[in-house]
Amino acid sequence: MKYQQLENLEAGWKWTYLVKKHKEGINITHYIDTSETHAAMQLLLSMEHKPTEVSLWIQEHMQITLEIKLKQAIRAKRKRHFNAEQEHTRKKSIDLDFRVWERLSIKAHELDATLSDTIEFLLSEEHRSYDKSKKVDALKKDLNRLLSS
Repeated sequence: MKYQQLENLEAGWKWTYLVKKHKEGINITHYIDTSETHAAMQLLLSMEHKPTEVSLWIQEHMQITLEIKLKQAIRAKRKRHFNAEQEHTRKKSIDLDFRVWERLSIKAHELDATLSDTIEFLLSEEHRSYDKSKKVDALKKDLNRLLSS
């Protein structure tokens, strides 16, 4: 495994994930009765800073179908957490208009590359064309000087 599992940290992430799902109106418990669900949720909400108890709550009360989604969410969170430690693996974000993203996506598909690779390619192409236009302008000036003298 590439990323180390930190039990206390991940228990906090699990608690946050479960509370968020509850606030979205999703029943995260395996109970059908609303009073049991309410009691289990009150118990979960009371253990925000008790990571060992959160893990026990998950084993005892969480809906089985939610287990896979929770594991995926925690795995993704773990990856982002450890990647954020180093500058070159930290995820950066940019704000693009939809039409710009769409054109960039089409170009990336044509190049069979990622969006980042496509941006890098386009920037290097622009730099090359700028250098070439500077050389052409310099040659034109030299030629004009030769012809005018």
